[in-house]
Amino acid sequence: MTPPQAASPRVLDTRDALAAASSRLQVLKKRADFQRASRAMRVAMPGFVLQLRVRAGDEATGIRVGYTCSKKVGNAVARNRAKRRLREAARLVLAHHGRDGLDYVLIGRRDQTAALPFSQLTADLKTAIDRLHARLR
Repeated sequence: MTPPQAASPRVLDTRDALAAASSRLQVLKKRADFQRASRAMRVAMPGFVLQLRVRAGDEATGIRVGYTCSKKVGNAVARNRAKRRLREAARLVLAHHGRDGLDYVLIGRRDQTAALPFSQLTADLKTAIDRLHARLR
């Protein structure tokens, strides 16, 4: 009987990198955080609205992100589907393009968040982040 073969180191490295990148993202949960972000910068894209807030120096470090969908998006099933897509897009994009000390809030849009191809959703998120980061300069 032979021992099982270990996965190649390359596969483990990518898994570790994804785990480390996604652990950097902290989720906004408090209403006050969402309200502060709503008074800051925003950019509208076909599938979502992205809000960005620069945190004060004494607040927590790292990248924080929040997700929300109003009841206009649909019933609970539709809202949860839209938020799941936004969460996955944020996990993939913000891990590489996000900046420490910023809060990002993704707001789902009616019929669009769930209907857009996922590749377009992630490309739009990259574009929106670049636009907001350009305004920070």
